[in-house]
Amino acid sequence: MMPTLLTFAPLAAAVLIAVVVLLALALLQSRDRPRLRDAAQAEEGAVTFLFDDRKLVDATGAARELFAAAPPDGDDWSRLSTLLDPRFPGIDGWVADLAQLGKMERRSHDGASTLSARWQDGLARFTLSAAGSDAGPQDHFAHAALTQELEILRSATDDTPFPMWQETGDGSISWCNRAYLDLVSTAGDPEMADGWPPVRLFDIAPGADSPSLRMAVTPAGDATRRWFDIETRPCGDGRLCVAQPADALVAAEATLEEFVNTLTKTFASLPIGLAVFNRARELTTFNPALMELTTLPAEVLVARPTLSSFLDHLRERRMMPEPKDYKSWRQQVSDLVTAARNGTYAEHWTLEGGQTYRVTGQPHPDGAVAFLFEDISDEIGLARRHRAEIETAQATLDTLPGAMAVFSAAGVLTLSNRPYDDLWRGDAGASVRDALDTWRAATQPSAAWDDIRAALDHATPREPQSTRVTLMDGRALTCRTVPLPQGATLVEFRPTPGEAAEDPPVLTLADPARLVADAQG
Repeated sequence: MMPTLLTFAPLAAAVLIAVVVLLALALLQSRDRPRLRDAAQAEEGAVTFLFDDRKLVDATGAARELFAAAPPDGDDWSRLSTLLDPRFPGIDGWVADLAQLGKMERRSHDGASTLSARWQDGLARFTLSAAGSDAGPQDHFAHAALTQELEILRSATDDTPFPMWQETGDGSISWCNRAYLDLVSTAGDPEMADGWPPVRLFDIAPGADSPSLRMAVTPAGDATRRWFDIETRPCGDGRLCVAQPADALVAAEATLEEFVNTLTKTFASLPIGLAVFNRARELTTFNPALMELTTLPAEVLVARPTLSSFLDHLRERRMMPEPKDYKSWRQQVSDLVTAARNGTYAEHWTLEGGQTYRVTGQPHPDGAVAFLFEDISDEIGLARRHRAEIETAQATLDTLPGAMAVFSAAGVLTLSNRPYDDLWRGDAGASVRDALDTWRAATQPSAAWDDIRAALDHATPREPQSTRVTLMDGRALTCRTVPLPQGATLVEFRPTPGEAAEDPPVLTLADPARLVADAQG
């Protein structure tokens, strides 16, 4: 058992020593803390701060009131040094030597207060006191803080480029910034520019606390008005007003309005009906031609109908092709919107009254769609008459016994009649080269083809020519070439008189140009 006791004896002694040391430290701290707190309480009326490194561990009541005015950001020492720096410039650098010197003191830059610093037991103790004044140091620093804040606010408002002012309940100016005074000097009464209160430039009605008002002032001796957007906010028994310059915005709006008016006048004079639908497919823009073409009354269009409603109105008035059924009609509307959005919608609407409208859809920015309605009835009628005339001329040519063909200046077959197709069995080809090859192959060798080729190639003077060729079956043909306008050439094949048992009547081409022109339309 003795060895066991000897083993634990050193351990017990070490534990006992540690307990004694901890009790001694606690006793020392309990003696120091009351002494420091007693010193602070003895100066309860003073402004005293106690810092452990950068953390505020204690302060008198007056000090805490002053500390409450410090900026909210940063640690405790940063907040206090920021508050004191305007009165004690460079306080951070000055405090750096406190631990080494133990005690320091300095006056404020205006000599009104003193800052004492003392290093004691690892804690920094700062005391503010008044110099030669009955007022307490907290009053000096509270006043200094308010003065500093006032200077910052005054500097900020004076540096603001737009006018600011405060009005009382009766409308008189109780405060304004430098920009407002500058505006008074240029736009107000020169004799009142230096007086107080300054001239009231903006006659805002009582209770007109709207988010924004637009008003203008005219500088003295200048016909150009200066526009401002004015915002007002309640402030006590009056209101705070801010006027932001709006000259550029007013000029832009005037330019836009002029542009819109120009477009409106242009649209009004267009013979084409215009209907613009926004992203929500509501009618936003239309012109008088749309009312004339669709016969829709103004009250319907002004009501901003949707595209579907607009088309329903057209359908009711029979101003669009009648759909087969309602289901297909709705599908047609959906397809129309999709095609217009892609810029691919273009159709001809043939109406019951005989009119024909060309309707096109065009996409616009922000999802809008524009539809153009154009009355092409005259154009369609002209095309139909022209087509009828061409068909009549072609039928007339087909009744003639002569086999005729017309080649353009480029040597392309543009017109032929039935006897020509019957003679060459429709194998003559669409070009001069192909036609000559067919003609040579179906006839006996002859130098006449060289003359015909020269006439068709414009290698000889453009004059009417006539020559004879013989088919392989022995029939003789008279071939005539006649120059036509725009470089075209007429080629006619007809039986040579006296060579056939019965001579069919032969057309005399007194005016071949007119004949072909009629046939070509």
